[in-house]
Amino acid sequence: MSIPRGLGFGAAAIANLYTEVTDEQAHEAVSAAWQRGIRYYDTAPHYGLGLSERRLGAALREHPREEYTVSTKVGRRLEPQAEGGDDLGHGFAVPATHRRVWDFTADGIRRTLEAGLERLGLDHVDIVYLHDPDDHAEQAFREGYPALEKLRSEGVVGAIGAGMNQAEMLTRFVRDTDVDVVLCAGRYTLLDQSALTELLPAAVERGVSVVIGGAFNSGLLADPKPGATYNYAEAPGELLDKALRMKEIARRHGITLRAAALAFCTAHPAVTSVLVGARSAAEVHDCADQFATPVPAAFWQELRDTGLLVTEEPS
Repeated sequence: MSIPRGLGFGAAAIANLYTEVTDEQAHEAVSAAWQRGIRYYDTAPHYGLGLSERRLGAALREHPREEYTVSTKVGRRLEPQAEGGDDLGHGFAVPATHRRVWDFTADGIRRTLEAGLERLGLDHVDIVYLHDPDDHAEQAFREGYPALEKLRSEGVVGAIGAGMNQAEMLTRFVRDTDVDVVLCAGRYTLLDQSALTELLPAAVERGVSVVIGGAFNSGLLADPKPGATYNYAEAPGELLDKALRMKEIARRHGITLRAAALAFCTAHPAVTSVLVGARSAAEVHDCADQFATPVPAAFWQELRDTGLLVTEEPS
């Protein structure tokens, strides 16, 4: 199956990531994404203990199923619990009604997918990723991947892959398995090009699609300022300085750093789609506007001339 090219919608933010989002705001964000032509939507049980899947499914129900692509993830199975409290320890402002259980077994993957389909209100999803198998590599490759391969052969899912915040294990998936797509978060950005070493060339060679998440490195490239986050922690001083220098160069070239960050991710031939997380219609429209902004070649050249960018892409 083909993944819609261009901008995709990452549905973690509408699951109360860090702060609460109302049902109405979440619905408006998805509706704005549809209005701006976005047709690829990514979610996971991990996001808000299923809230992301429920809200995304409810909003997409208004649109013809054949006109959009949905991906979800497996590897974290949700089990009900009655301990109370909240889920802010995992980053989501929701009641802790469930606990996450790492499970890359074949049975666990089927159960997780079935529960996700029920929350989404769908009879199938287009893409399923193994979600963050960093510390579970043996089980993910020995049991998880074959389970996804079987689901694909049965027609339960259209495409299979893995989604991670690292490039090394994703490269192994590309080289050693028959995945269709990998989701690489935060490792091909203006501040971190580690995916360029092996993952992206391997994907081109094997014909595997790459979806990029974390184009703003969790916030620093969206709005560099003291206290901004980089990979979900406070940005180190040297990276903040680098981002601020990039922002100033972007300003001189008549663009925003956000536009440059999105353009950088899409320039590589391996990259099919770039996911942006938005919690409101206004954020969606801003991302779509930035994505549509042409970035002058002179901007990239100045980044290279000043040593802020060492890649040949974009030209």
